[in-house]
Amino acid sequence: METKELVDARKSRMGPKEALALLEGASELVAAKGRKVERIDLRKGKPDKATVTRLMIGPSGNLRAPTLRVGKRILVGFDEETYEKVL
Repeated sequence: METKELVDARKSRMGPKEALALLEGASELVAAKGRKVERIDLRKGKPDKATVTRLMIGPSGNLRAPTLRVGKRILVGFDEETYEKVL
């Protein structure tokens, strides 16, 4: 069974530094913005701070919602097709 973790973003604000820390131990980052879905293989190395900010941080300067960690995969934003595959 895969591990699922839930954090209430209204109570726990996360900026770029905390977003980068969320990637520890993850093997894939999947970020959805509108109809565009970007996948980054984290086994090849961590993305730079600019990439993390672009994919994971919203206009408020905090982690975008929803953000889920499912097993070794981090999902940022909502894409129905991706959610159906992963969940």
